[in-house]
Amino acid sequence: MKRIEGTIRTRHRYPECVAGAVRPDNLSSMRTSETDGMVITTVVGSQARSVIASVDDYLMNLSVAEELCGLTLR
Repeated sequence: MKRIEGTIRTRHRYPECVAGAVRPDNLSSMRTSETDGMVITTVVGSQARSVIASVDDYLMNLSVAEELCGLTLR
C-alpha cells in the first residue's frame, strides 16, 4: 500500500486563530499546528483522490478562517 504525505505551511497575521478555526474540520488523517507565525497542516492518505479532495477542502476552509480571523481580531 502506498503512502501519500504532504505538509502545507502558510503564514498568517493571526496564526493561532486560523489554526484553531480549521482544526475542528480536520479529518483523522490531518494534523494542524501553529508555530512562528505559520499554520502547518500535514495530510496523509493512501489514495491520491482522497488526499487531493482533503487538501482542496482544507484550502477553502483556510481561506475562510483567514478572512474571519482578520475581521474579528483587527
